[in-house]
Amino acid sequence: MVDQFGADRRPAALDRLTGGSKKGVYRLRLDDQSTAILYVWAAGENYWPPAPAVPDDPFTDASGVELFATNYAALSAVDVRTPRLLMLDRAGRYHPADLALVEDVGAVTLEALMEHDPAAAMTPLSTLGAALCRMHTSRSTHYGKLAAIARGEALQTRSTEDIIQDRARGHLDAAAARDARLADAHDRITDHLRRLRGAVTVRHDYRLIHGELGPDHVLVPPSGAPAMIDIEGLTFFDVEWEHAWLQLRFGDAYPALQSVELDPNRLELYRFAQVLSLIEGPLRIADTDFPDRQWMLALAERNITKALAVI
Repeated sequence: MVDQFGADRRPAALDRLTGGSKKGVYRLRLDDQSTAILYVWAAGENYWPPAPAVPDDPFTDASGVELFATNYAALSAVDVRTPRLLMLDRAGRYHPADLALVEDVGAVTLEALMEHDPAAAMTPLSTLGAALCRMHTSRSTHYGKLAAIARGEALQTRSTEDIIQDRARGHLDAAAARDARLADAHDRITDHLRRLRGAVTVRHDYRLIHGELGPDHVLVPPSGAPAMIDIEGLTFFDVEWEHAWLQLRFGDAYPALQSVELDPNRLELYRFAQVLSLIEGPLRIADTDFPDRQWMLALAERNITKALAVI
């Protein structure tokens, strides 16, 4: 890797980092004590079982080096910080799998700051809120993955609210096959979902969103300037989808992140759909050899309780 580090520095160690479920994440240590982060997109690094691809659903198959590269450029264009890209290898120059080498901004997450030092988290939260405002005021006439839109391949066959309703139904069906409580409540949950969808009116206004942004997807280096990670799911979609997730993940800190007008009915539909997603996904990945299976099961259980509480 002389091109990246020069002839005077050599790799000394490669440490696997925890947390990645779709790609391998490693800290590369050099012999001068400097570091970088290596992303590896390989089948053996993806713990998620195969799922059917849905051509017009931008949230399916949201992984891979092409999405990473396209989304990195889009965030840079709206001045949203993510770890600086140092090298991209899609040609197998260094490894059979696709690779990206990015700057190491440290291991401190915004989630850890919010929990252990709320005062220190205030400035990064404010900075993140401004970054989200720039993203959420970036518009498109089409929804979909950025790479698909750029190629003219982003299908628009369903409304966004119908995509989410159909996703939620699919998640419910799959989860009900794994949990008797959901099987028993299936029809009542479906009726509730239908009522929520019926309250949403048609709209064609799509914004740039991260897709699953939580405080664990934001790193805070010593400089204090937060950096988004796990950016492959970036898409143009309804901004309420992002804010339903932000409300869930940021809790009491959420007001620092809300700076755009939201449709309350659309937001309510998307909140409930995400509850169902956070049942089905964890139950599915818990059936694999994912290292922290109990954490996934506990996450599913919390959301089963939420789903049953509203019907």
